[in-house]
Amino acid sequence: MSKKTTIYDIAKALNITAATVSRALNDNPRISSDTKKLVLETAKKLNYKQNRLALALKSGKSKNVGVVLPIINRNFFSNVIRGVEEELNPMGYNVIICQTHDDEKKEADVIQNLLNAQVDGIIMSIARHTKNTGHFEQVLKKNVPLIFFDRKVDIKGASSVTLDDYRGAYEATQHLIDQGCAKIAHFTVDRSLEIYKNRFEGYKQALLDSDIGFNEKYLLGLESKIEAGKEAAKKLMELADPPNALFSASDLAALGAIQYLKEIGLCIPEDFCVVGFSNEPFTQFMELPISSVDQSPMLMGRTAAKVFLEQIDSDTVKTKKRIVLAPSLKIRKSSSRSNPTL
Repeated sequence: MSKKTTIYDIAKALNITAATVSRALNDNPRISSDTKKLVLETAKKLNYKQNRLALALKSGKSKNVGVVLPIINRNFFSNVIRGVEEELNPMGYNVIICQTHDDEKKEADVIQNLLNAQVDGIIMSIARHTKNTGHFEQVLKKNVPLIFFDRKVDIKGASSVTLDDYRGAYEATQHLIDQGCAKIAHFTVDRSLEIYKNRFEGYKQALLDSDIGFNEKYLLGLESKIEAGKEAAKKLMELADPPNALFSASDLAALGAIQYLKEIGLCIPEDFCVVGFSNEPFTQFMELPISSVDQSPMLMGRTAAKVFLEQIDSDTVKTKKRIVLAPSLKIRKSSSRSNPTL
């Protein structure tokens, strides 16, 4: 195994002190620009790698940020990661991505591991069944910035970047009403999570504001899966007075519903209108493009990263910052009975 290059090797090659090399590598203002340039060129030539842990211990900053997700294989979360990286990488930060698989214990373990790794901040979306907030409070006690996105809990000192889910759901439901639909069903996921609770409340309020009664039979809870959407749609259409429209809190469930409705011979949107939520890529590239509420995941990720940068460079880490992004309803053929926007 070849010996690792040290600052002493660089110092010997340039006939200067190791202290001067160290200062040059750390951009010390006492070192001239010519010397810094020469040291960096020599370090590159000798394949010198700085010890990031040693730097972290010395400076108090690891230049690492943890991003904690319930699950990574969803377009929404992968685009949030991209937004975070595009904002932080140019500032010299590395992103450590962790999954909780929607498990509270795993979430607590992941956060402890990130704290042990001396991360400078944590940007995260909570697990579905998280009730305990002790692991979040531990982050704040260590004066590490904690920024929630999408799914969050309200605790003192933590910031959040979320979507106005209530408004998105309200606008989606109002759009269906404007298409002449008066019997609108709703697929919800898990209303113990604030995002799904807000989507339900927005849907319900839009009905009430248009003097359309809320029908409990039109509300179905399900997993965010295609097959679950198909099964739920079947239940709806077996009702004595079935709905003629659907607002789904999940694009995957909306797709499943459309598949079932087409199987039983209904025409969309002529017989039945459908709107989803998340604006997954498949919604716009299908033979029947699906209307959906866009969550702006790239913007959400970039915004969360900006909040971190503001807090890491100030003494106001414990000052809560709440940013709510505006939703955008993408109207497509699945719900537009006139002049659909494809």
